[in-house]
Amino acid sequence: MIGEPTGGGFAGALRQWRLRRRVSQLELAVRAGTTQRHVSFLESGRSTPGRSMVVRLAESLEVPVRERNELLLAAGFAPAYPQSPLDDPQLAPIRGALDRILRGHLPYPAVVVDRHGDLVAANAGFHALTRGVDPALLAPPVNVPRLLLHPRGLAPRIRNLDEWAWHVIDRVRAESVRNPDDDLRRLAAELVGLVPPRPAHPGPDHLGFAVPLRLRVGDRDDRELRLVTTLTHFGTAVDVTVAELRLEAFLPADEATAARLTELVG
Repeated sequence: MIGEPTGGGFAGALRQWRLRRRVSQLELAVRAGTTQRHVSFLESGRSTPGRSMVVRLAESLEVPVRERNELLLAAGFAPAYPQSPLDDPQLAPIRGALDRILRGHLPYPAVVVDRHGDLVAANAGFHALTRGVDPALLAPPVNVPRLLLHPRGLAPRIRNLDEWAWHVIDRVRAESVRNPDDDLRRLAAELVGLVPPRPAHPGPDHLGFAVPLRLRVGDRDDRELRLVTTLTHFGTAVDVTVAELRLEAFLPADEATAARLTELVG
């Protein structure tokens, strides 16, 4: 396991991100268009970066835009990436695009969540799936991973919960490691306490991330939805709010599921 550096300021933060991404000084220098010597001097505090160099290094390390602002501040520069409320008029085109995507995905479920998995928007297909769950789990802010795995949420209807739940938890954990966030770490720990232990020895049909979500429809044990998921984000966003949005779409894994979703949504 890579240890965290003890230095502070920009030098310590740069080294921390480089180690987190498992990138050598030489590789970072090549990516950022500078020299290994300069990167070494920056990490030791012997050199001070210019604003454009901070941005280039952050881009080269795939640092999220929120944390890029923190790097700029640590280096003595003003933040470069705004964080606008989602209802800001400037983000109207983004909201419109998301609404069209959600509607266009019908009758299949889809949601937009923020960096912590909290619900930003959902279509009628997702609302159809959540009928009958504890209303307390639907009170804002609605956390989608919690809603999926909570005993009063969708968990009792997930037929392969012991396997599929760990797909969700591993994704939350991976994000909290890649882009450290205390709220994500706490969420992952909470989810672990909600679900059965990870199977010690997966069965012969184990498919890992490829396994579809098997969800019972309503109260009928003989009807099941088989769903696979896709994740989409704004890869070129320069606004913190937009960059942290994720669109999760549920797709039918077979024709029977497609037909049942059409029936559910109406």
